[in-house]
Parts: sequence; C-alpha cells; structure tokens
Amino acid sequence: MNAFFENIIGVDGWWNYNLIKGNQAWRFLIVFVIFLITLALGKIAQAILSGLARKGEEKIGPNIIAVFLEAISKPANLACFGIGLFACRSFLVFANPIKPDVIGIDPVIGEYWKRISMAIVATAIAYAVYKLVDAAEYHLVKLTNKTSNKLDNMLVPIVRKSIRVTIVIISALWILDGILEANIRAILLSAGVGGIGIALAAKETIANFFGSITIFADRPFQVDEVVEVEGHLGTIEEVGFRSTRIRTVDGPLVAIPNSTVASTMITNISKRQFTRKIASVAITYDSGFDKTKRAVEIIKEILAETPEINTNPQTPPRVYFDDFASSSLNIYMAYWVRPADYWVFKEVSDRINFKILKSFDAEGINFAFPTQTIYVKKDSQQ
Repeated sequence: MNAFFENIIGVDGWWNYNLIKGNQAWRFLIVFVIFLITLALGKIAQAILSGLARKGEEKIGPNIIAVFLEAISKPANLACFGIGLFACRSFLVFANPIKPDVIGIDPVIGEYWKRISMAIVATAIAYAVYKLVDAAEYHLVKLTNKTSNKLDNMLVPIVRKSIRVTIVIISALWILDGILEANIRAILLSAGVGGIGIALAAKETIANFFGSITIFADRPFQVDEVVEVEGHLGTIEEVGFRSTRIRTVDGPLVAIPNSTVASTMITNISKRQFTRKIASVAITYDSGFDKTKRAVEIIKEILAETPEINTNPQTPPRVYFDDFASSSLNIYMAYWVRPADYWVFKEVSDRINFKILKSFDAEGINFAFPTQTIYVKKDSQQ
C-alpha cells in the first residue's frame, strides 16, 4: 500500500521531505486525515445509534431494542477511534531488525502503537458489554414488576452492580495480560502482600457489604415502603452494596450505611395494620352532669358511624369521661383507622372532628381552654 501511494504522489515536492527516520511528510498527512475521518465516523455512528434509540422510544415507548442501541452507541465511537488508530500505523515506516538497511521509527514504538490500538478496541468491546447490562436490567425489571414481592426489585440493583464489577475486573485482566502483556502475576502477588493493609483500610466497606447481606436475609423492609431509620422518615428507593437510600418526607435523598441499618432499630411504617388516634376532648366545668354524659354519647355515636374505624372487633373505638382537669372536664377518645394509609387517617380525623364540633354546637356544649379565676377579698375596714 505504501508503494501504491509513493507511485501516485511522485518524488518531487515538499511532501517527500523526511520528517522522522525515513517517514515522509505525506505519510503523516495521511495519518492525520485517517485520524480525522475515524473521529468523524465514530461521532456519526454514535449519533445514528442514539437517534434510532430515541425514535424507538418515541414510537413504542421504552423497549429492549432502544436500550440496546443506546448502550452500544458510545462504545461504537470508541471502537472507530481504535480501528482508525490501528490503520494509521500501516502508513508509517518502522525499522526492521531483520532488514538493517530499512530506515524507520523504532519498532518498539510500532509494537506499543499496535498494542494500544488493540487495547482501545478491546476497551470498546468491554464498555459495550458493560453498557449492555442496562438491557439485562431492563428485562429483569420487567420480570420483577410482575411479582408481588418487592424484594425482587431490591435485588435488581445488586445484580446489576455485581455483573458490572465482574465485567470490569475480567476486562482489565484481559487487556493488561493479553494485549498490553503486563506482568499480572507480579501485580497480584504485590496485591496479596498489601492485602492486610487494604482489608484494614476497607473495613467499613466490608462491614457495609455484610450489612447488605443481613438486610436481604432479614428483609426488614422492601423498596417503596415507608420506614424510619436513625431519625430519617421516608420511602426506600434503593438498597446497594454500601448504603440504603431513603427519600425523606421533606424531599432530600439520604444514604445510610448498610452496617448502620443492619444494627439499628428500624420502624417499618408501611407494615402497620392500622393507624391509632388518641385525643382528649376538653369541655367546660359548667357543662354539668347531663351535658358531659351527652358529650360522651355524641362522640360514641359519631365513631360508631365511621366505617374506617369499625373493621376489626378487637379494636373498637373507646370513649370515656376520663379526668377532672384543672380547667376542664376531659373525655378520652381513641380509635384505630384502617387501611393504614396516612392520608386516609387524616381524612377520617378531619371528618370526625367536624362532626364533633357541629354536634357540640347544636347541644350547647362548650369546649374548654386554660383559664384562671381570681378572687379578690376586700378589707372590711376600708
């Protein structure tokens, strides 16, 4: 191929000027042009694949083909760059130990050029496999969404991260040992010598990893359940190797180390069977016997008419004339709301409170508030 270009270009002109050890200027010009072409082809390939993925999602929504095309778009760009870099090498002259009369660039540079080009292509392949885990995750999510057990949804991120870590390790060993011909055995031996120090430095990471195993074995919660951990109240979004992520009711995302989650008290609010309401209804002392008795009866009637608090005979609503307080007669009221939904509980409480307020107004029963009566004794001599 080099002879073909030499015949076309000829011998006269600046392009035949030897820049580096028998390599004319035209050779570097061709290398530069090929380099630019491969960069452009890589960008075009990435744009085409990403465009097809977006069009597929717009037409039929998220699908595995679109995920696949998007996953290989960036690796395709990197692969084009590696192939172009490898092709550029063939237009340069390298010295040949077998033919001492050939003047060219040091063959060691040519060998490393070849290895680096192959390593880039191999990295693109490994990157594509790494990104294709997204396609596998998409399929797994579809399968887990068909099951009622949310534990499957928690396992998907763990499986995804495990596969990706495995791909990275195998790919790194393959590129270093098979292509770059690094002394992997010596590297692993050195790592073994420093393994104790690494283990001591990574003890928190190891503790978090075993904490995640404890969480999956004990299953104190599942994804999308509302829990309270270390004073943080919110919804479980993800359980990873290192931490559990909770979206708090205030909005922020909190990451709690799994070692902490596994060793602390967890309140799983989503697992409760009901929501209990306890209140004290205070009426004035001038209500007397009849109105106080009537107040208790009114509250009992209202609670008896509320279907959400009469679903379980073991937890009927409780209403008692409870206490002679310093400035009021107190009526104890307790009821249990089902289902255990926070907003259902609030709606039921709102409805009951308004009914009590309306009924007390109709009966002339007054609510009490903290008051003091001061008696002033006059001196009879004044």
